Formats: sequence, structure tokens, C-alpha cells
Amino acid sequence: MTAETEPDNETERLRKQRRDALVARLPARLARWVRWLLAAERRTLRMFAGFLFLLGGFLSFLPLLGIWMLPLGVVLLAEDIPLFRGLSVRLFAWMARRRPDLFAEQKESGR
Repeated sequence: MTAETEPDNETERLRKQRRDALVARLPARLARWVRWLLAAERRTLRMFAGFLFLLGGFLSFLPLLGIWMLPLGVVLLAEDIPLFRGLSVRLFAWMARRRPDLFAEQKESGR
């Protein structure tokens, strides 16, 4: 990696913090699945799932598929592909400006 392509540590920390905050907002079962998929040893499966989500987002005119799949695909691919890492940083920054409550600390409920 060159100095130009090396991610800024603070930016990367913030990206992961925001990613984790969004995962924490998911329903428990889905959050467990996403955390499992984000594990380092599941790189191939994560990339495959990320590309499928992107494809599903582009086919959002079909039933069951939707535009919601695009950001999820970007977030999954950002773990392994620098181009998508930059996109996810910009996506999270836009989300933080529009909806800062999305990244607020979640209080534990009595589940």
C-alpha cells in the first residue's frame, strides 16, 4: 500500500464505530448474522454476499428487492475493497449529518 491508498487510522476507526452502531440497531437475529459475516475468516462469503446485495439493489424494481440492499452491499464490501471503504465513509458521514440519532449509543433493553 502506498501512502495515498493507506486509510487514515482515525477515519477507519470512525467507519468501524459507525458500522458497529448500525449493526447494533438491527434486530438481534439479523445483527448476529451480520457480525458472523463480518468476521475476518469469512472474506470470500462476505464479498459474495456484498456483490449479491449490490445486484439486488440495482434490481430494486423487482418484488422483495430494494434500494436498501445497496448500502448493505457497500458496507460488506468495504471490509475488503478500498474503493468501497471510501464509499462507506462518505455514506456514513452523509447518514450522520442527516440522522445523527442513528449512531447514538443504544440502551440495553430487557430482552
